Amino acid sequence: MASQPTTTANTTDSPGRRLYNGSCHCGYTRYRCLLTFPPPAVHVTVNASITTRMRKCNCTSCHKTNFFHVRPQSSPDDFVLLAPTNPFDDPADGGLADYQCFAKFTHWFFCPKCGVRCFTFGGESELAEIDLGEWSGGEKEGKLTKVWRVKKEGWKEGDTSYLSINATSLDARQEGLDLREWHDKGWIVYLDMLDEEKENEMAPFEGGMY
Repeated sequence: MASQPTTTANTTDSPGRRLYNGSCHCGYTRYRCLLTFPPPAVHVTVNASITTRMRKCNCTSCHKTNFFHVRPQSSPDDFVLLAPTNPFDDPADGGLADYQCFAKFTHWFFCPKCGVRCFTFGGESELAEIDLGEWSGGEKEGKLTKVWRVKKEGWKEGDTSYLSINATSLDARQEGLDLREWHDKGWIVYLDMLDEEKENEMAPFEGGMY
């Protein structure tokens, strides 16, 4: 595994940090995130937090759920869940369904209505009221919206804290968002977590998929 971030020739364009909306198929789950394209670096250590990371993993959970990882540069600053208000609530009370496996650190949330998985999370979280315009770096909206988000205090990206968005749950036809570009420009890194913890290969490992 590389010990230092490595920029690539595929990231020569000026990166832009943009606001994107995401949701499950039925709209029960809705979120907003801030992502930077092109990513400042493509090949990074697993624990690095300097870049938007696009990953496809061959472990059984990622493979079976068809989870296409895109991780924000700073999860506490770049992701808010608009609905449901608290994913940890029981689905009967308006929360998300949850699945845990292996060490049971990560919550593989999914919509209890349509089954789509929008994000996976492990760590501390909080409920907050924020101005969404101010949060995204734009003009204030003048009203507060209740959101669920990652708790910034004590957050250690990839260590004791983890958030990954399922790229296929990002809403289609948003400006600057084209998942084909991620492949064509070589921004997707494939992980081998089935046998050994390796990355930086530009093709799937055994059992993985393009």
